[in-house]
Amino acid sequence: QAPLVESGGGSVQAGGSLRLSCSAPEYIYRHTCISWFRQYPGKEREGVASIYSEGLTYYVDSVKGRFSVSHDDAKNTVYLQMNSLKPEDSAQYYCAANSDGLCSKIGESGVAAYYIYWGRGTQVTVSS
Repeated sequence: QAPLVESGGGSVQAGGSLRLSCSAPEYIYRHTCISWFRQYPGKEREGVASIYSEGLTYYVDSVKGRFSVSHDDAKNTVYLQMNSLKPEDSAQYYCAANSDGLCSKIGESGVAAYYIYWGRGTQVTVSS
């Protein structure tokens, strides 16, 4: 059973917005880093954005200025606000947590392998 639960995915036209939510149990939420990944069919999961428990955030270049990650400690929830969506943003989006402080490495290939806890994902589809 996946301990993290994503929600908020859906279908939207290019230029539109979606907000994804990642709900985590307390013992996971307090981990150092919670990140968002996305996966295209037949491809490896790639990092999108991450946030440390103290609020420091990181983004991959392809989403900078369009996506914003935040958290609500009262709800043990991390959000990914996605604006100005493009068809190439269409993917399955996952949130994941790790305790090794890997947030700053979100853009590195293969970093997903170091994450301990995952959700089942939520689908985002952007039409042109």
